[in-house]
This record gives sequence, C-alpha cells and structure tokens, in this order.
Amino acid sequence: MNKIKIIQGDITTLKVDAIVNAANTTLRGGGGVDGAIHRAAGPELDVACARFHGCNTGEARITPGFRLPARYIIHTPGPFWQGGHHGEAQLLHNSYYNSLALAAQQHCETVAFPSISTGVYAYPLDQAAEVALTTIADFLKNNQVVQTVFMVCFDPRTLTAYQQAYQELNR
Repeated sequence: MNKIKIIQGDITTLKVDAIVNAANTTLRGGGGVDGAIHRAAGPELDVACARFHGCNTGEARITPGFRLPARYIIHTPGPFWQGGHHGEAQLLHNSYYNSLALAAQQHCETVAFPSISTGVYAYPLDQAAEVALTTIADFLKNNQVVQTVFMVCFDPRTLTAYQQAYQELNR
C-alpha cells in the first residue's frame, strides 16, 4: 500500500532509502535545508555534486547519502516564485516527479521530501503543498517501487499547510 506521511522534523536524521534536497542549480550547497544536508552529509557530498556541473530547475540528480542515515540524496532545484505566471507550478511538479522517478530507478521504497521552493525561493506555501501532494499521489498510483513518501516539514506552519492540502486532496 503506497502512502504519504506528513511529519515535522529534521530530514537529515531520517533513516529512509532517499531524502530529497531542495538544491540550488549549482548543487554545491546553500542555505536552509540544502545547507543542512550538505553539513550533515559531510564534505564528500560537495565533491560528488561538483561532478554534475549543476542541474536545471525541475530536474534531479542522485548521490550517495554519505554520513546521513539515508542511502541516497536526490538533489532537485525548485523554481523561484515569480508571481505564478512563469511556469512555476510545472517546474515544481517536475522537481517532485523527477525525484520520485530517480528514486524508483534506484529501487528506493522510502523517500523523504522537504517543502521545495517555499523558503528563500518564496513559493506560496499553500500552493506548493497542493502541487507537491498532487504530484506525489499521482506518482504513487502508477509505480510499483516507492511505497512510502514522507513530507518532512521544518516548522508547525509548514506542517499545517501540508496537512490541510492533504485533507483537500483526499476529499
């Protein structure tokens, strides 16, 4: 039974097959969850990411988890919010979808996501939650590999937004 679990916590501490990093297009670390993942995984992560020479928004790349309890880290740059009329929803959908596709290719049964693009990229939280959960639910209907997806919310405000979006999705 494929399922989505919405939790509050620190994504770097989860023992899952893969965690997703809300990366920037250089893949070389930054602020927020990206910086936290790079610090927790250790310097080997930066070396591994440098080999990709970047990643376009909406695409995804995979590295080992290094010092994290997760086996893999999937890196995906989400879109900057520019008012909603520059393809942001499609790019955000692509970030989630391509991350899940990469996880399935690597036989990952458990995947944990942060709230992509809702920090310094300023994507409105309620809209981002809807795109994320709709994309994940649709993917889970059509795949045989990924069994459980965790939405790991950093703070109570994010947790509430994802819980509300999940309730709407299941009406």
